[in-house]
Amino acid sequence: MSQITGRSSVDTHAVTLTRRPGRWIDGWNPEDATFWASEGKAIARRNLGWSIFAEFLGFIIWQLWSIVVVLLPAAGFTLSTTESFWLISLPSLVGATLRFPYTFLVARFGGRNWTIVSALLLLIPAILLGIVVQDPETPFGVLLAVAALAGFGGGNFASSMANITYFFPQKEKGWALGLNAAGGNLGTSVAQLAVPIVVSVTAAFTFNLSLAGWMWVPLILVAVWGAWRHMDNLSSAKADFAGAAAALREPHLWVLSLLYIGTFGSFIGFSSVFPKLIADTFPEFSTFQIGSASLSLAFLGALVGSLARPYGGKLADRFGGARMTIAAFSLMIVGALSLLITLQANSFALFLGCFLLLFVAAGIGNGATYRMIPNVFAARGAATAGDALAVSTQRKGAAALGLISAIGAYGGFVIPQVLAAAKSGTGSYAPAFGGFVAAYVVLLLITVFVYLVPRASLAGHRI
Repeated sequence: MSQITGRSSVDTHAVTLTRRPGRWIDGWNPEDATFWASEGKAIARRNLGWSIFAEFLGFIIWQLWSIVVVLLPAAGFTLSTTESFWLISLPSLVGATLRFPYTFLVARFGGRNWTIVSALLLLIPAILLGIVVQDPETPFGVLLAVAALAGFGGGNFASSMANITYFFPQKEKGWALGLNAAGGNLGTSVAQLAVPIVVSVTAAFTFNLSLAGWMWVPLILVAVWGAWRHMDNLSSAKADFAGAAAALREPHLWVLSLLYIGTFGSFIGFSSVFPKLIADTFPEFSTFQIGSASLSLAFLGALVGSLARPYGGKLADRFGGARMTIAAFSLMIVGALSLLITLQANSFALFLGCFLLLFVAAGIGNGATYRMIPNVFAARGAATAGDALAVSTQRKGAAALGLISAIGAYGGFVIPQVLAAAKSGTGSYAPAFGGFVAAYVVLLLITVFVYLVPRASLAGHRI
């Protein structure tokens, strides 16, 4: 057992870290400036780095079927439009649901320990995908079950974010959580870029779609090793069920969840269907040959959306979360309306450009809406300051971050299903985009009237 001591600039007591077997740390206090500068920052950043890598792989597995579905016909599979969209959307449904329990498992088992377990769980959908796509006679029900297991990757986001928030002081949580989220989101883009390349390059020997699953196994094992060797468990990480229960009773949690479905739900939903939409609408542009490698431009959507997310948070800090969320929804309305015109104009360049605008706007909205959450709960705390029985604002706000991230992820299921219904019912995706425009208009108006206009329920604050 070893001890590390630092002198606090805030109080007269020393911060003493006690290390126990299993890489458990007692006495963690990132708010102590001296301890943070001397020891804490290095430990926190080491844990953040491996957390980002594990979550990055989680997003890859979560969204793997978005690109695999497009490649299934070449492997001999025959699927209807409805079946294809179920394979795309079911991982999002399962992943969103798993985010609720995953939020609390870090406190139950330890951040390091749960990162190991959650990474190991990714092996199941990766390996099974590699097996089931080898035989075109595989029943659709089996494909659907394996796609559902990819939802393990979606749950990783909640536990990863919950773990990292314990390591960093309040003033650096936004930066750390933003990096963690952006690093994870990039996994979608990498999966859509890498899978077609690997499958096409190896096609000189045989069309081996099973590599879409097997290729990630070594990286998952590296993530497991990294978490085991370099991450830590904090005994100070406690599950706040009272805070979560109090947050669920707060009406603003549900309003913010609705907005987050519109921003993050749009990002993850459009990310998952983009390869399929390109293949259906512009099949001649579905892939481009570069030597023996096939490249799909679908990865650009998730890429620009992921990179835009941190800027949404920064702009929200400067101009206000409500203003930036309104700006994001305005751009999303423009993007979706433009897509309606583009579908009729039959121009791939316009189609791609409008979709990239939609992705950038959704990414900015992700960051801005997520940044609103602690501000809204702080304002609610000021408005209910006289309520002695109220759970602390900070506890409710922290719990709300996890809950809203889970609820928002259901957009990744809704958007593919809406598109599938439009295609099956009318033979066109246009009605779905008309519906998205209407939804974004409603969400914009909600943001204006609830958060831009000062209200007594928010102590007169403009968010």
